[in-house]
Amino acid sequence: MGFTEYLSELSSNYFLLITSILTLLVVLINGWTDAPNAIATCVSTRAISPKKAIAMAAVFNFLGVLLMSLINNKVAFTIANMVDFGGDATYALAALCAAMVSIVLWATLAWVFGIPTSESHALIAGISGAAIALQGGLSGINGSEWMKVVYGLLISTFLGFGLGYGLVKLIEIIFKKFDRRKTTKFFRKGQIFGGAGMAFVHGAQDGQKFIGVFLLGAFLSKGVSDIGEFSIPLWLMVLCSAVMALGTSIGGYRIIKTVGMDMVKLEEYQGFATDVAASSCILFSTLFGIPVSTTHVKSTAIMGVGAARKLSGVRWDIVRDMVLTWILTFPGCGIIGFFMAKLFIAII
Repeated sequence: MGFTEYLSELSSNYFLLITSILTLLVVLINGWTDAPNAIATCVSTRAISPKKAIAMAAVFNFLGVLLMSLINNKVAFTIANMVDFGGDATYALAALCAAMVSIVLWATLAWVFGIPTSESHALIAGISGAAIALQGGLSGINGSEWMKVVYGLLISTFLGFGLGYGLVKLIEIIFKKFDRRKTTKFFRKGQIFGGAGMAFVHGAQDGQKFIGVFLLGAFLSKGVSDIGEFSIPLWLMVLCSAVMALGTSIGGYRIIKTVGMDMVKLEEYQGFATDVAASSCILFSTLFGIPVSTTHVKSTAIMGVGAARKLSGVRWDIVRDMVLTWILTFPGCGIIGFFMAKLFIAII
C-alpha cells in the first residue's frame, strides 16, 4: 500500500486513523522507555555521557528499523499473524485500536514508576487479549506463531544470561596478563560500539513489531485477515524509525539508572561483555522472526555478567521487581486489552 493510498484509507476509516495514531504513540513510548536500556551500560560506566549516548541511540535505532526491514521482515510477519482478527472488519479494527490503548496505559504506568517494562511484551499481550475478546475465546490466537513468543522468553532468559556469563569469563581469561590501564581504555571505547550495536538491534527488533501492527491494520481495513507474504513499504520503515528515534532523543534517564547503575555495578569490560551478549542474542532472534524484549535480554545479560563475578554482586531485590513486572505484563496488559476491546465493540 502506497503512502497516498494509506492516507486515503485514514480519511475514510476513523478506527484505522485512531489505531495508526496510537501505534505511533506506542513507537514513541518504546523509543522513550525501552531504547534507553540499549545504552544503559555504556552510560553507567561513564564510557559516554548520557546526552551523547541518547543521540547515538536515536541514530542507530533509526538505522536498525530501516536496514533490517529492507533485508528481513520475519518479526513483522510473526506479529501480523500472531492473532486472528478475522470477521467483521469494523469490529476487528476496533479491537486492534483497543489493544493499542491498553499498551499506552500500561507503558505510561511503568514509566511513572520507573520500571523497565517491555512494550514488546505489552504489545503481544494487548493484541492477544483483544483478539480473544473479538473471537470469544482462544480461537483468536494463532498457536504456531504465538509459540515464538515462548521461544523468545526462553532465549532472552537463558541465552542472554549464559552469553553474558560466558563472555565476561572469556574476557577475564584472555586479558588476565594485560595492563589494566590499557584494557580499561580499550573496553571503554568498545562500549561505545557495543551501545551503538544494541541500539541498532533494538530498532531492528522492536521497529518491526510495530510495523507488523501497521500492516495488520492496513489489511483489516481492506477486509483481509488471512495475511500471507508481504513486503514492507519504504515510507512505513522511515516513519516508524523516525518516530522511534524521536522517542529515544527525549531520553529515559530513570530507566538507564535502574538497568545500568542500580542492578549491578559494572566495570568497562563487563559493560562491553553485556552489550555484545545482548546484541548477539537479539540479532539471532530477529533473523529467525522470534519476538524478544530488548529490556528482558539486556537485563538477563547484565545478571549473567554480575553473577560471573559473584552472586552477591547482583541486586536481586531489583531483579525480583523486574521479573515480577515481566510476569505481570502478559496477564495485566492482556486483561486491559480484552476489556478495552469488549468496550469498543459494544460502543460501535
